[in-house]
Amino acid sequence: MDGIFSTLPLSLLLLLQSCGVWGAPPQPRGTLCRTKPTDLVFIIDSSRSVRPQEFEKVKVFLSRVIEGLDVGPNSTRVGVINYASAVKNEFSLKTHQTKAGLLQAVRRIEPLSTGTMTGLAIQFAISRAFSDAEGARLRSPNINKVAIVVTDGRPQDGVQDVSARARQAGIEIFAIGVGRVDMHTLRQIASEPLDDHVDYVESYSVIEKLTHKFQEAFCVVSDLCATGDHDCEQICISTPGSYKCACKEGFTLNNDGKTCSACSGGSGSALDLVFLIDGSKSVRPENFELVKKFINQIVESLEVSEKQAQVGLVQYSSSVRQEFPLGQFKNKKDIKAAVKKMAYMEKGTMTGQALKYLVDSSFSMANGARPGVPKVGIVFTDGRSQDYITDAAKKAKDLGFRMFAVGVGNAVEDELREIASEPVAEHYFYTADFRTISNIGKKLQMKICVEEDPCECKSIVNFQTKVEELINTLQRKYILWKGRIPALELKILAWDKMRNRLKAI
Repeated sequence: MDGIFSTLPLSLLLLLQSCGVWGAPPQPRGTLCRTKPTDLVFIIDSSRSVRPQEFEKVKVFLSRVIEGLDVGPNSTRVGVINYASAVKNEFSLKTHQTKAGLLQAVRRIEPLSTGTMTGLAIQFAISRAFSDAEGARLRSPNINKVAIVVTDGRPQDGVQDVSARARQAGIEIFAIGVGRVDMHTLRQIASEPLDDHVDYVESYSVIEKLTHKFQEAFCVVSDLCATGDHDCEQICISTPGSYKCACKEGFTLNNDGKTCSACSGGSGSALDLVFLIDGSKSVRPENFELVKKFINQIVESLEVSEKQAQVGLVQYSSSVRQEFPLGQFKNKKDIKAAVKKMAYMEKGTMTGQALKYLVDSSFSMANGARPGVPKVGIVFTDGRSQDYITDAAKKAKDLGFRMFAVGVGNAVEDELREIASEPVAEHYFYTADFRTISNIGKKLQMKICVEEDPCECKSIVNFQTKVEELINTLQRKYILWKGRIPALELKILAWDKMRNRLKAI
């Protein structure tokens, strides 16, 4: 709060508004996104490595993306190419002009179950699917031409040259890889920048999680809040062609323009926080480094000291290993250094055993936990547990621990929900890609703070009440002195005195 005062030397009214004393009304969701006119062709791998139930997941993904589009002859047209050893044109850009027609057609697609001729399918898209005869419109800056390739294996033909020709023809290519896909192949297929055009998921069961990304990719409407939170931590407000972030009552917007901080308390409150981190083989070394950055991102938002936040870290795989207990490190610098040094265990996924360790040991006084201080656990996993989690997950919540569940890649949603505290929707997070876990970190930074009146003792309401008492006192004093000074001038003249006294609020 002191920082707010230092930037507003005289304006009392603006100060009261800057912390949202009167609050901002929740921003209602806007209408569905209006997409820029697009010729969109899905190129889907249905080779024999794609099992029938997995192919159904691909169809669900297609349907979800289509549901978020403006479909019509003058807006977005959609076609689907199905391929294996041969290529089948399921329907072209001119075939269906309504969303309902497209969704019905997608449901009827059947897998071909032979080889994997990805290059042949891309060539078909260039010569046939994006042709005038099949409903493609003339190349224009006002019309996007997009291909989304979904594959789960190594192609049996070349893709580099044909993909280059497609991009030269003005086709923007997204490449989605599943399971044991060859990542080098995806990079040869996709448009630049590769970070935006290459996606990977560990199984078809989670491909649906990419839906939101593609809905946003096609969105050009001014109501950008309609497609998601755009990293606004609390409130997204649409403006013409853009958006801005705002905060709820009792919070202020940070310098990044997206996250919010409680006006007092919050991250400065006493807190015992333990990270429970999956170090199983499926995480992979390069992703484990991203997990460590995720941990340090959250640590950076805390006020670490003996009287404020303490942090502990536990890693698990086939066994459980305490990296460091609560209170071992007294400052953020030492905690982050210890996190960086953590070695990757690289074995199984015994989440239940790890949760039991959290309950029995991590939050014990012997391991640095403080009586009467809120306990928060953040469980991070990338796959299905190899043991039973129900009892330990329930016991953690019954003991009053506030549990957050973070899943990546092949994590099981039912397990995340079982671990998470109520309300579950606010305590579990999922992302298909390790590269995006920093976005979850941003959302967790404020949620891990104590929420029982986060500004209690130094609350904005208390602040407003004391300001009003000071103003009333000063008004009475100055009214007796000539009775000529207007109320607003009195507020301004009172500023210096109030600034000194507000530190005691």
